[in-house]
Amino acid sequence: MVAEVIVETPDTTTLVLFTGNDRLDYQPGHFLTIDPHQFEALGRFTAFLEDLKGKREPPRAYSLASAPHEKYLAITVKEERYASRVTKYPPLLSPLLVKRTTRGMRLVMTGFTGPYTLPPDVESKTDHLVHLCAGSGAVPNFSILKHGLASCPRLRHTFICSNKTWEDVIFREELTALERRHPERLRVVHTLTRETQPVHGTDVRSGRISAALLRELVPDPSACLAFVCGPAISGFDRAAARDAGSEPTPRFMESALQTLRDAGVPADRIKRESYG
Repeated sequence: MVAEVIVETPDTTTLVLFTGNDRLDYQPGHFLTIDPHQFEALGRFTAFLEDLKGKREPPRAYSLASAPHEKYLAITVKEERYASRVTKYPPLLSPLLVKRTTRGMRLVMTGFTGPYTLPPDVESKTDHLVHLCAGSGAVPNFSILKHGLASCPRLRHTFICSNKTWEDVIFREELTALERRHPERLRVVHTLTRETQPVHGTDVRSGRISAALLRELVPDPSACLAFVCGPAISGFDRAAARDAGSEPTPRFMESALQTLRDAGVPADRIKRESYG
């Protein structure tokens, strides 16, 4: 049951969930899935898309924003947008979850799963976790960050989050509060791609995440562990580029991985989760 609806940004909402179970066994970074067929209001849209695609609509995956030590379960959902010639199909489930979900609604969910989690012996592998996120890619990293601060006292964190504008930053106030609470173990840096002169503080930068920024923030590139989450080249992007006789344009994931390599982070010390 939805216990609380928190509007994070104009297009992103956190759903705090009551499950009636105090023993939820999941890891930070896990996701759960929601089947669109349970929503009567989506019935005609689901049927239309299934006719169009010639296959059954699958469940959608949403990362957990909560961490296992917290006394609640939460997912954070960013509303997908349809853009002509950019996305193939209009979004089905995320608009309902973001804009039409109210307290008291009951949802059937399946979970928990996903490989984007900390190794069990993370403190023996590194003392520095570097988070690179874009948009709602911050969600699983936020869960990992909270868990690390609460349960792994040797770990320090650098949380680098890329968004278009300051208004788009998810968990902005929560990240600031965590940084103030753990000044020796957490540094949060935002990069804004659509604001050329950010006026929100010295750790809010203009432009994209660069190798120069990583070299500034990560003095131990060969010893850190990097967790990267954000949009990647999709199947639709590849098909459109193939039809045009060109290569698909790199998105956040491809650019971030190259930037990490340029900054000296070994490939075997990078964990990734993408969407697109």
